[in-house]
Amino acid sequence: MAGLLAGRRLLITGVITKESMAFHVAARAQEEGAEVVLSSFGRVRRLTERAAQRLATPVDVLELDVNRPEDLEALAADLEARWGGVDGMLHAIAYAPQDALGGRFMTTPAASAAAAFETSAFSFKALAATLAPLMPPGASIVGLDFDASKAWPVYDWMGVAKAALESVSRYLARDLGAQGIRVNLVSAGPLGTVAARGIPGFEQLADLWQRQAPLGWDITDPAIIAGPVCFLLSELARGISGEILHVDGGFHAVGAAIAPS
Repeated sequence: MAGLLAGRRLLITGVITKESMAFHVAARAQEEGAEVVLSSFGRVRRLTERAAQRLATPVDVLELDVNRPEDLEALAADLEARWGGVDGMLHAIAYAPQDALGGRFMTTPAASAAAAFETSAFSFKALAATLAPLMPPGASIVGLDFDASKAWPVYDWMGVAKAALESVSRYLARDLGAQGIRVNLVSAGPLGTVAARGIPGFEQLADLWQRQAPLGWDITDPAIIAGPVCFLLSELARGISGEILHVDGGFHAVGAAIAPS
């Protein structure tokens, strides 16, 4: 029986280790029949290459600093030569300087806020614009989000950047729809990845979810988002664009935790 993503060619960004959410997406995508390549850059690339070898079918890791136009151009050229086209992409890229996080919202300098925006939000547009010419009708672009409808403890300018990401996603859905390209986000609850644990006070966010999510929440289970992302990358989601799919144990739907009677 063919898998959900049989024959689809996917670029997966954001893999650092096998604990990364993006790693689990890549692994599930392979199980569903997709052909996958990863991207990384700089000192982290060695970790990504190690993770790439732990997939069921080891894959290549392409150089990509998403803020470097020359890297974007080289990526497009590689994918065109490799596959002739791209059917889907996962954007799992986010960054904010330490002085933009951890309760420093009021003192964050403009340069740090701009860095968070460029890497965490504008890069979604930059990567989508790079790949769109290679994408056939029915292609799908998915980004990883963290609910930006509220102000969270310690998240600060990354929260602002995620709000921008959500807006960028809607505009991409508008502008790429005529080409038959879908654009959606998956808003996950806090998960204990390498990147998340770099946020000062991450435990405060994790504790909120563990106490309040109606379904409960396990911060050690990044694989929970793999199925929903693969669904959005598949033809089953062919009528969905501009959407934010919450994978957070139902946390977003409740206003306050209720103690058991």
